[in-house]
Amino acid sequence: MSSKNYAFFVSITAALGGFLFGFDTAVISGAERAIQEVWKLSDWMHGLAIASALYGTVIGALFGGIPADKIGRKQSLLWIGLFYLISALGSAMAWDVTSFTIFRFLGGLGVGASSVVAPMYISEIAPAKNRGLLVALYQFNIVFGIVMAYVSNYLIGTAELVQDWRWMLAAEALPAFIYSILIFRIPESPRWLIGKKNDEVQARAILTRTDPDGVDEAIRLALEEEKKMKKAGSFSAIFEKRFLPTTVMAIMFAFFNQVSGINAIIYFAPRVFEMAGISTESALISTIGIGIVNLLATFLGLYLIDRIGRKKLMYIGSVGYIISLSLMAFNFLGPGIPTFWLPIFVFAFITSHAIGQGSVIWVFISEMFPNDLRAYGQSIGSFTHWILAAIIANVFPFFANQFGPGYIFSFFAIMMVWQLLWVKFIMPETKGKSLEEIHQNIH
Repeated sequence: MSSKNYAFFVSITAALGGFLFGFDTAVISGAERAIQEVWKLSDWMHGLAIASALYGTVIGALFGGIPADKIGRKQSLLWIGLFYLISALGSAMAWDVTSFTIFRFLGGLGVGASSVVAPMYISEIAPAKNRGLLVALYQFNIVFGIVMAYVSNYLIGTAELVQDWRWMLAAEALPAFIYSILIFRIPESPRWLIGKKNDEVQARAILTRTDPDGVDEAIRLALEEEKKMKKAGSFSAIFEKRFLPTTVMAIMFAFFNQVSGINAIIYFAPRVFEMAGISTESALISTIGIGIVNLLATFLGLYLIDRIGRKKLMYIGSVGYIISLSLMAFNFLGPGIPTFWLPIFVFAFITSHAIGQGSVIWVFISEMFPNDLRAYGQSIGSFTHWILAAIIANVFPFFANQFGPGYIFSFFAIMMVWQLLWVKFIMPETKGKSLEEIHQNIH
């Protein structure tokens, strides 16, 4: 296997954690109504049971950097796969709402930890020239996993199986099992081997297979960085004066990702369409369109990220956000715009997200921190992403009913103006640079 193919195989294997992330997040949509009926759950208990995975995701993101730092990236990826597998089987065979909630929470831990470990691992093993593409495979797999969960739910739901909701949840076990087996075939992160095990020989052997042209320079820079860092690797270190600008940058990137309103659209698209007067059937069809548009635009983002760079993609995405969100707001607040335009504006919004923030976020955060602190930096970025996702998902229905979607989309559009300014004046370009070169330029 050539070095290019081997790097792709290793990266796509790790990125399959993103597929399970997307599948696990979306598959519950086909089962949640049946779950409420089977166990006669109140609205409050039903919401708690369904949201348990999201709570697990927040905790998994916050603490996922600890095992990645202590036992290694590879072992952490294996545990994540096992968490997904146990969660899928346990949720499918749950005997009451308590057991269901526990198993879904376990799957959420896997989702949160995956968003920390997988992008970080790929960034540490990929050649600089196509690191953006390889790390962005994680985001593509998230989107692909969401689409496949919808397809799986549809196929199972139309097969007239007894307790079909259990089969929907069990379907995740197959890709989770395949993923866990494949993890045995990938190597440990060479940067982790140098930083935590002082194993230059094994790190060189791995980089020789994934990045033969840059192996000597990568080893040299990694060793120099280790001497400079003097084993500063602890969670509190990311808040030290010399690293604080990088930490703030990761937090702000995740913050802007969520105040774009992306999860408000992903979670509540049918509701938004119906509030604009679109029929329920048309709203559901438009929601399927969101998944397809998201997948196709993510392909375009992957193609461009190492060609034109992270910063230009963020320019494109930010401008697209501002225009599409403003049109969505005007659709609700302005006079007499036909409702059939709203799905088109939403598709433009999804396209802007997939090309910009969606393609760049996991790449950029995984590149920003020194090798010794990357696990903790990735954790704080992922935690910010998920805690804001939870908050926005919780408050959106209230604010939408209280004030109307128009004002909410206006707020999101204003926040994207701030993102555009942040990209122009603060965000650095990282295209084509080694991880160590990026840190030298920042620090």
